[in-house]
Amino acid sequence: MADTNLTQVNSPAAQRTNPLVLFLRKYGWGYVFVLPSFLAFGIFTFIPVIWAFIISFQDFRPRGGGDWVGLQNYRDAFTTQNGVFLEALKNTIIYAVVTVTANIFIGLFLASLLQPLSNKFQTFFRAAYYLPAVTSAVIIAVTWRWLFNTQWGFLNFLLGLIGAAPVRWLSDPDIALQSIILSTVFTIPAAGVVLFNAAMNSIPKDFYEAADLEGAGPIRKWWSITLPLIKSTTLYVVVLYTIASFEVFEKVYIMVPSGVGNSTQTIVTQIYQTVFSQFRYGVASAQAMVLFVIVVSFAVIQFRFFRSDVEY
Repeated sequence: MADTNLTQVNSPAAQRTNPLVLFLRKYGWGYVFVLPSFLAFGIFTFIPVIWAFIISFQDFRPRGGGDWVGLQNYRDAFTTQNGVFLEALKNTIIYAVVTVTANIFIGLFLASLLQPLSNKFQTFFRAAYYLPAVTSAVIIAVTWRWLFNTQWGFLNFLLGLIGAAPVRWLSDPDIALQSIILSTVFTIPAAGVVLFNAAMNSIPKDFYEAADLEGAGPIRKWWSITLPLIKSTTLYVVVLYTIASFEVFEKVYIMVPSGVGNSTQTIVTQIYQTVFSQFRYGVASAQAMVLFVIVVSFAVIQFRFFRSDVEY
């Protein structure tokens, strides 16, 4: 009798009525394939973020745990160290606004120049523009540090050819941050060029042919057809570069390791110093949470401004 009941439960008819069995049969292998990525994300991203949020409310000690201090770490983040965090926040926002704006315009400009070319030439230039992106950020920062060197840097060499005095690019607190921004602006936004070019090539040619019949010129077609139809790509690129600019660290740390006072201090470099120089883990976690809120706020604003329902 028991064997008969077991056979009925495991029969195909019984399994077809079980939603869990149907779900696993239909999607089970998909979840098996994405499970390693989910585990990596959970272990190395999600859990550390949650743990940092908890530590931000503690006077944390790695060996002795931590005592709950509430919002004191957030108050200390803004009020202690003579307002260094506020200075770092200001520098980071300036860096982000300038570099993101420049990267978007440069990426759009270069992608627009590539659009009329043949597929062969577009492929060549996309590869050429993207090649620097595979280079280590540390190597790029070291190269720019050599270029900005006061005594034997290439930029001061060029200034010397016209009789100008050497410029202390990375040692003058009045222009050190601007020099770092300049190095970022002069580095071609590889991802932006590739993504914008791909988005432009996906626009149906019928739109441009109709514009030609109406007598529209190249600039008018670019403004009225190209820009509106790549708005979703623009949103992605803007968010991508905004997150990267707010997380700038290695370039500042390598180009100006001494910091030039607080003139080149950014949020991430300040968090780094708070952890590894002052060993104030709770305050550093609070600063990281502030950075997280700022990045999310900017992303929400950008989504509302650049979102588009255009389909083609």
